[in-house]
Parts: sequence; structure tokens; C-alpha cells
Amino acid sequence: MKVCPREAVINDGQLIIQAVTCNNCPVQCQVREGFTGACRRYRNVGGRLVRARELVWAAPVTGARPLDVPLVTAVGAGSTYPDCIPAPIIVQDVRDGVEVVTVVTEAPLSYSGIKVKIDTNLHIGREGAPVRRDGRVVGLVITEEYGSKMLSLGGPNLLTGKNGFTTARTIVDIANGERVELKVEQGSKLELQVGYAPVVDGYEDRTMRVGCGSATTGMFAPHLKGVVDEAIILDHHIIGLFSEHRAGEEVGMTYSGVIPVGRRSTRGRYFGEPGHGLGGTSVMTPRDAIVGVDMTRALPGMRILVTETTARIAALFEVQPDGSVLEVPMTPEVARVVRLIAANCEDARVSALYVGGTGGSARAGVTKNPIELTRAVHLGEVTLTIGGAPTFILPGGGINFMVDVEKVAPRAFYWVPTPATVAPVEYTMTRATFERIGGHVGSIQPFAVLKQHQAQV
Repeated sequence: MKVCPREAVINDGQLIIQAVTCNNCPVQCQVREGFTGACRRYRNVGGRLVRARELVWAAPVTGARPLDVPLVTAVGAGSTYPDCIPAPIIVQDVRDGVEVVTVVTEAPLSYSGIKVKIDTNLHIGREGAPVRRDGRVVGLVITEEYGSKMLSLGGPNLLTGKNGFTTARTIVDIANGERVELKVEQGSKLELQVGYAPVVDGYEDRTMRVGCGSATTGMFAPHLKGVVDEAIILDHHIIGLFSEHRAGEEVGMTYSGVIPVGRRSTRGRYFGEPGHGLGGTSVMTPRDAIVGVDMTRALPGMRILVTETTARIAALFEVQPDGSVLEVPMTPEVARVVRLIAANCEDARVSALYVGGTGGSARAGVTKNPIELTRAVHLGEVTLTIGGAPTFILPGGGINFMVDVEKVAPRAFYWVPTPATVAPVEYTMTRATFERIGGHVGSIQPFAVLKQHQAQV
């Protein structure tokens, strides 16, 4: 009703009969008896709004310092709106002789997004390409990391744009471990679920490379020596040529005369071209990796191993008298090296970092002077956790954080149609720090009282 561009749903200004207005975010849903609001967090029970999830207690951590772990997580705590109202739960207890205060709220964060790490050599599309869900742009492909493709989804510009609902839902679905289908513009179709192998264009990629082609050559040079006369390790970043590589020289190799695919960088290192072939390159078959053989250096009968950095596909070739190459059966010795390379690869998986900025609603619920909270967080006097999980605080101004979603309490994220994502935010500090920064001291309740109240609920 509030966001339809065609005003297809009309509000005559009248309240829904037997409904309760929810004031826990700016949407202010009118919730009928037995129903929840748009965010699914609050249910109307007998004319009273009740959080539809029990409060999640923080898991004890052996050896943790008093401020490392919150007294309670914000999952199930609910929100307070507008910003000037104290957070829904401010609790105090004594840990190791230290008076500790934890302030929690499920904060709607319009300034949020998620970074998705996809362990795969497979080419998914160009960096900077838009990423869509159900045809709507929700993010983009960003700079690749070592052995992994990266997506940046969400952020305030997309959340407040025309695709904000889809963007918010996508962030929350991924953060909560749901399986999500995405499409890179002019690139691949992705099926992603945190903790599982990525599916790229219908192929489930289960193996993450041990290193680039150059690194793989260097690590396994002693094992290749005496087994083959040459090895081409295919990789979309750097292709390794064993005999020419510095590691090849180290184990007594001299350049074989084999010319690999790729653009030469330095000795034994060639830049690969990204594509849908072997090792994420444009090379479609092992034979295509051998551009030519200089017979002024090479000898007939030389054996050339061509493999991906994951060793998923590998083949052995023999140099013929005319300089051509012929694929031959892999010897047991070569097969052993291929298995060794494969055994050193990791399982490919999808992981994600939720990224947010805790602004007014999350800070003003803690203190009457929000800048003091920001300063205390950066000084390490206040610990910010998300759903009980540790965060990394970005340097510079504001409280911008990143958190591994797999360490957060299960299904801790929600979204509201402002649109924004809802994250469980906890600030833990000493009682003295809470008082010094102007905290809402009058709203503190003892931990034992909170525990007893939740048990009764």
C-alpha cells in the first residue's frame, strides 16, 4: 500500500478493525489477531504484539574475556522505534568480578549488504557485471579473490532503489542459509547456499584449486621431476610451465621447447584468458593447452602433462618426431602426482559476510550521546557482536562492521519493507563505560530477572 508505484492498494486512512499498529519500524503494520506483520517478527496475540521467536541466549565460550561474548543475543529481542527510545533489552550481570552490561536490539539497517565468496575456478562473468534475481538487479560481481569469485549484493543505493524489496530479501535469504538462484548479466546462472558447493550453470563445483598454475608448479616440482619432461598447469590467472619455471630449474630442469597457451609474464608463468574451459580458462581440451613444440630443443618421446590446478581433468601427451603431440595413457607415476595435486585441494563452498552500518536506531538505543558509543567501539571499550558472533569493525568513521553469517545464531536475519534488513545487534561493555558514554542506565535490568521473565513467557 505504501510503496506501490501505481497506487493499486488504496488506504482510506481508517484503521483495520481489531488490528494493532506495530511501532517497531517505520512501516507501522496493522496486525490482525493471530497474524504477523510484514517482517514476520511480531504476532497479534489477544490484542498484544508478541515477538514470534524466543530470545536466543548467548552460547558460553571457554576462555572468553568478560566483554567478548554478550550476556544475551538480540535474536528474538525485538526492536524499538523511533531512535530516541532505549533498546528493548539492556541487561547487567557480573563476569569474573566485572560488572558487564549488554544492550541488544534487532536493528533495521538500510545501510547493509552481503559479500558472497564462491570457491570456484569456473568463469561466472566479468567483474562489474550486474547480478540479478528474478530479473531484478541486486548487486554486482566484484574483484576476484585468490581461488574465489566474489559478489557484492545490496547496499543502501540498491535497497532504496526500485528493486529494494528483492534486494533485501536476497540479503536475508543468503545470510539465513537459504538456497538462492542468481544470474550474472551476460554470464552464468548461479545456485548458491552458504556452507554448500556452488552450482554454476548447472555444474556443482566441489573442488577449490590448491593455488594458481605457477604456485601449483612450484609446490609439486619435486614430484613432477623424473615423472614427466614437461607440465602445463592451467589456470585462468597464471598458467605454469614446469621446465621454464624457477621451481623447475631448482629441481634440475631445462626448458623443454614446449610452447604453452597464454601470454608470457615471467619465466614459466603465462597469463591465462578467463573462460568456460579447463581451470577457468578459454582452453576447452588438454590438447589445446599445447600451442607448439620447438624441435630444436625438444626430443621425440618427451612426455607432457596437462592438468588443471584442481587436477579434475588431466591428460598425458607424447612428442612425435614431427613436433606434433599424441595423447597417451597416463602412467601410474603420473597418475600418482595428479592424485597428489587433487588431494591438496579444498572442498569448494559458498560463504558470506554480512556487512552493515549501525546508525541512529542501533546507537541511540544505547546512549543519549551516540558519538560516544562510536568512539568507545573503535577504542575497543565496547564489543559489537551480531547474533552472538564476533565482528570486524572497519576503520574510519561510523560503526561499519562485517560478520561471518555462519557464526551468527541460525536464521537470525529478517527484512522489513522500508526496505531494510534486520540484524541482531549487541553492544557489550563494563557498567562504568556504559555510564560514562551516557547510556540509558535507568533501563538496566539484572540478568537473573530477564532470565526468569523469559522463562515465564
